[in-house]
Formats: sequence, structure tokens, C-alpha cells
Amino acid sequence: MPDAQPSGHRDGRRSRRTRRSRPAVRGPVPWWLPVPAVLGGLFVVVPVLAMVGRVQWGSFVALVTSPASLTALGLSLGTATAATGIAFVLGYPLAVLFARSRSRWTGVARAVVLLPLVLPPVVGGLALLAAFGRLGIVGAFLDEHGLRIAFTTAAVVIAQTFVAMPFLVSSIEGALRVEGDRYERVAATLGAGPTRTFLTVTTPRVLPGITAGLVLCFARALGEFGATLTFAGSLQGVTRTLPLEVYLQREIDPDTAVALALVLVVVAVLVIGLASVRTRGAAL
Repeated sequence: MPDAQPSGHRDGRRSRRTRRSRPAVRGPVPWWLPVPAVLGGLFVVVPVLAMVGRVQWGSFVALVTSPASLTALGLSLGTATAATGIAFVLGYPLAVLFARSRSRWTGVARAVVLLPLVLPPVVGGLALLAAFGRLGIVGAFLDEHGLRIAFTTAAVVIAQTFVAMPFLVSSIEGALRVEGDRYERVAATLGAGPTRTFLTVTTPRVLPGITAGLVLCFARALGEFGATLTFAGSLQGVTRTLPLEVYLQREIDPDTAVALALVLVVVAVLVIGLASVRTRGAAL
């Protein structure tokens, strides 16, 4: 005769099955709330649709496949990917420290790191130029050793990382605060070291937040304009990303500018849509 299982185990499994099968209860929504919600959606959708209406579809393919357009698009995708990778390597540890640290200086550090969120991009570009330009604090030292950053492709990546990393940090920090550190403390009591806990407990639990942060970071880097123009310039094939190409064509060929702008919109929608599907799947 098999051993009887403790009632606590049976009750625990029953409660978990009940939680999984029970439909989520949604809170009541005020009757007036859809009105500003719809207006907010229209505020975003109408300008985009108006731009789509101005696209010259007969010459759209020729406009977006010109050598200059393809070069700018490839440069944008490459630098935005590199900037997102750097932002993750540097920003994820920052988010963990901000969420877990109890030091009184954490708020000051957070304000400094998130400063690019509120800085005008041109100001950010000037700050980067003051730091990494030929006469900058770091740039002068690098220039003496034969390394030049300003007005190179590396400058584009640095500018994109500077303005986009705060989006990743704030997104991951929010996910960490929502999840709490209860499981990390349990893992520590079971003998797991800090590194193992970080890799096997903390990271998997905030994976949807990490995904959302990476998407926001990539989208922001892809659309970066002001800091890039100020710090990296607009050299075709070197620093002229797609937003800079759109700005240049706006004065020369408005049809090309609108077509390239639509390409940026489509890429952003695809990235955000794919990330939303993955995040929802991870949450389920």
C-alpha cells in the first residue's frame, strides 16, 4: 500500500491548480476612462497615418533602396544593435544595484544615470563632445595614443548608448522591484552564492522586464538624432544614420524623407510587436 501523502502537499497542489484555473478578476473601469484613452491613441495614430498618406507608393521601393538609403539603414541597425548590447552589459548591473541597494546615495546615483531621459539630445551630444572630443577630458588622452572617437562610427554607438541606456535601466529596475528579493534570500539560505543566485534566480525571473528594456533601448537608439548629429556629425557611410538621412532629405527630396521615415516606423513596430509577443508568452 503506497504511503499516504501529507495533507499539506495535497492542499498545496490543489491550491495551485485552483489559482491556475481561476480566471483573472479585473478591476472596475470608470465609464469615462475610454474617452481620454481613445483621444490618447488618436494623438499618436493620426500623425502616423497622415505621414503614410503622403508616401508616393509608385516610387516607394526605388526611394528606400537607393544606395544612400540602404547604407543609412544598415548603419542604423548595426549601431543600434551594438549600442543595445553595450547598454545591457553596463545597464543591467546598474538596475540590479538600484533595485537592491539600500544606500542613501542610491537615489543620487539613479538621478545621474537617468539624466539623459530629460536632457535635450543636443545637450547630450555636447556633453559627449566635451568628454570624448579631441580636446575633451577623455578624448585628449585617447588622441595622444592615436585613438579618435568623435565623428566616427564609434561616436554614433556611444551617443546611442548614452541616450538609450536609461530606458533599459528604468525598465529592468521596475521589474526587479515588483518581483522583490524573496527568492534570492531563499537561494542564499540554501547555500547558493551571489553569482549563482544572480544568474539562476534573479535573471530568469525578470526576463520579461529585460526583454522590454532591450526593446525600448533598441528603439530609442534606432531613432536617435540630436546627440548623434552633435557628437558624430553626418558623414555618409560613417555616421549618417537613417534619422540623419531623413533630416537631410527633408530639405532636398521630401518624398524620400517621408519614405525613409515610414521605414523607421515599420522597423520600430516590428521590433515592439515581436517583443510584446515574446514578453506575453514568457508571462504566461
